[in-house]
Amino acid sequence: MLYEEIADPEAVTPERLRVQYERELADVVDAVGVEAAASEADVDRSRLDSLLAGESVSFTVAEAARLLALAPDYPDGDVIMHELRDHVMLQMSSAVLDVDALESGLNGDLNAREIQQKIEGRREMTLAEYARIHHYIASNVDW
Repeated sequence: MLYEEIADPEAVTPERLRVQYERELADVVDAVGVEAAASEADVDRSRLDSLLAGESVSFTVAEAARLLALAPDYPDGDVIMHELRDHVMLQMSSAVLDVDALESGLNGDLNAREIQQKIEGRREMTLAEYARIHHYIASNVDW
């Protein structure tokens, strides 16, 4: 799931994480059907068709949460979003990282304010952005 800990951050890249997230979404869409997924999660059907065809499709984390929530073994989309945000903030605390450190670690692709707004849910975050943030934080947690 999106907010599970990354067991070995050195063994996975942010890109590979994004692909894993997309595979998870594809499994759910395949199980519930494209039409139902498009309608119930409010995601364009053509994007879901592309996902099932193995193409990389840009999804927001909110869209991913709504899609995952369609599967019986996942919680509601709002719960997924809250868990994801809590997970990121707790991991940042464990790694002793703030948004300025994330900005630096992500090579300035996002500024600290954007990162904070995305983590708090005040701005949309793509799965690719989330994968980069999640991976960077996991790489800096010292267990």
